[in-house]
Amino acid sequence: MLPIITEETTAEIFPEVFQDVHSWRKNMVQYIKGENPEINTAILEIAKYDESIDLKAVALGAYLTYRLLEVATDNDNIGPLD
Repeated sequence: MLPIITEETTAEIFPEVFQDVHSWRKNMVQYIKGENPEINTAILEIAKYDESIDLKAVALGAYLTYRLLEVATDNDNIGPLD
């Protein structure tokens, strides 16, 4: 079961991301390569799938989602969505 992404989680992560999106995305590439290289490969492959898709935007969204899920899991926000 996936963790619930709370407003508190997004309030914690968004400032980290949006302070310098370009640098944050580049750092996440390196971080995920070490943590879960299969996920990183999947993100890059789907982003390259269609030339009309913005690779950087796809990667940013995927890395943001990964980070939100990671923090929510660490905060034990796991439970059913009611």
